[in-house]
Amino acid sequence: MKNYTVWLKTASIFLFVTAAIHAITLFVTLPPNNETERQLSALMDTYKFDLGAGFHRTMSELTLPLSACFCLVCLLGGLLNWYLLHKKVEPKIMKGVISINLIVFGICFVLIVIFTFLLPIILMGLIVLFLILSRFTAPKNS
Repeated sequence: MKNYTVWLKTASIFLFVTAAIHAITLFVTLPPNNETERQLSALMDTYKFDLGAGFHRTMSELTLPLSACFCLVCLLGGLLNWYLLHKKVEPKIMKGVISINLIVFGICFVLIVIFTFLLPIILMGLIVLFLILSRFTAPKNS
């Protein structure tokens, strides 16, 4: 499998899967398991921070757009890669696009490893792995 397009398509598919799985969490909330989680959940949904300039938001209101942006970044990466492959863009440009993907999703992977749990770590790790494979199997000459 020395063809970089296979690896890039696989990375794109995993970007779509990650976006879809994460989007589900925007609509489904897990019930609290104990009294401490119930209190925390109530505070996340009701306590409003004074953010200045008339903005008063709960922690849930602040995390919702951040979670949505993660879905959108994954969707953007997958769609861009898929589109450029479909248009048969020359490998020199694709190497640059893959390198940009690696920087963005590599930083995202490090943050996910530090701050989240197993499923997003595995999904983003696979995305970065397939991007690395596509970068190193891309043709050297154009």
